[in-house]
Amino acid sequence: MSVQETVFRGFANPVDPTPGELRAWAYHPDVVQLNTMPADWDLLVANDRLVGTLFDLGLDTACPARRFALHCLYIYAADGIRTGFRAQPKRRLKKLVEQAEEEGDELMATWAHNTRMLLARPDLFDYHDWCEGGLVRHSRRL
Repeated sequence: MSVQETVFRGFANPVDPTPGELRAWAYHPDVVQLNTMPADWDLLVANDRLVGTLFDLGLDTACPARRFALHCLYIYAADGIRTGFRAQPKRRLKKLVEQAEEEGDELMATWAHNTRMLLARPDLFDYHDWCEGGLVRHSRRL
């Protein structure tokens, strides 16, 4: 059974979803609306444990929750860069950036470009753009 065919049965713990739960939800996001999730759920799931899943969802142009995944990737990148990579390894972010450049479409390539720009110039950080979805809603290269 493919992920898209998997029935989403909810989160055992919405504050700490498993990669499988997040993936199943992403293909059936209407089952659990984001406004019913804990406050700042995007900040909670944009972590090192779930970044691989979020990245896969961001690559999938058919994923209904792709924009949410991209939003979380922006949070993950900004959090790592701004904290000096205390919460996640720098090499993982760099690997994801390279993979997005190689395999991704324009949205993923833009995320990779913007992440490289923020790595080079941390002063480009803007909370609205990176953590509130501004760069997802109004995709542009920095």
